[in-house]
Amino acid sequence: MASVAPTSFVKEVLPPVLTSSSSPPSIFDGTTRLYVAYRCPYAQRTWIARNYKGLQDKIKLVAIDLEDRPVWYKEKVYPENKVPSLEHNKEVKGESLDLVKYINTHFAGPSLLPDDPLKQEFAEELLAYSDSFVKAVYSSLRLKGEEVPADTIAAIDKLEEHLSKFEDGPFFLGQDFSLVDIAYAPFVERFQIFLSDLKNYDLTKGRPKLSSWIEELIKNEAYTATKQDPQELLYHAKKRWGVA
Repeated sequence: MASVAPTSFVKEVLPPVLTSSSSPPSIFDGTTRLYVAYRCPYAQRTWIARNYKGLQDKIKLVAIDLEDRPVWYKEKVYPENKVPSLEHNKEVKGESLDLVKYINTHFAGPSLLPDDPLKQEFAEELLAYSDSFVKAVYSSLRLKGEEVPADTIAAIDKLEEHLSKFEDGPFFLGQDFSLVDIAYAPFVERFQIFLSDLKNYDLTKGRPKLSSWIEELIKNEAYTATKQDPQELLYHAKKRWGVA
């Protein structure tokens, strides 16, 4: 049976977004804080991990407006001035995949990595590939016209291939939801929206494993609690790319 989310999943009221006029939280007061932007796919990775492990009461969300960032965030919290970042034990760490691993190993809750050494090795391979996948698809979305480049199609086909690795699916590492699913979910969520609108392209067509994977994802409350309105995502993406 597929592992989807803790039975004790806690639904929460999301905190307001902090802007340049917002006061900072009481930084380094012992509170563990996850700094995110609600529309950022990289931040969404860490947000999903937090939710899946049932850490809503242990890790406080702090939402940052990336278009109107508070000065204190760069000066007092994270000099890189990007999200996500995690304030824990009076230190601040960054980089989404590193943080997903950190949350998995440093906090209680369901494990996001199976014990099987073969699956662990495959997980590292897929995490290493994730940046290439993201770049291959994002690059095509900036091109004019509806044609989808061959390298973009190949990148999506590779996901279908990876999802076929273990017969006990439907997730990348088999029947259990893992940090690999977390790495790809925010981007596939967006690419499905963007490719459909900008290229009239259905990324699930002819890819049954990918289609089943997406269907399983939307049953997972830890993930769906982080999903944003598709039209909002599309609007801001087009604005950023200068696409009508």
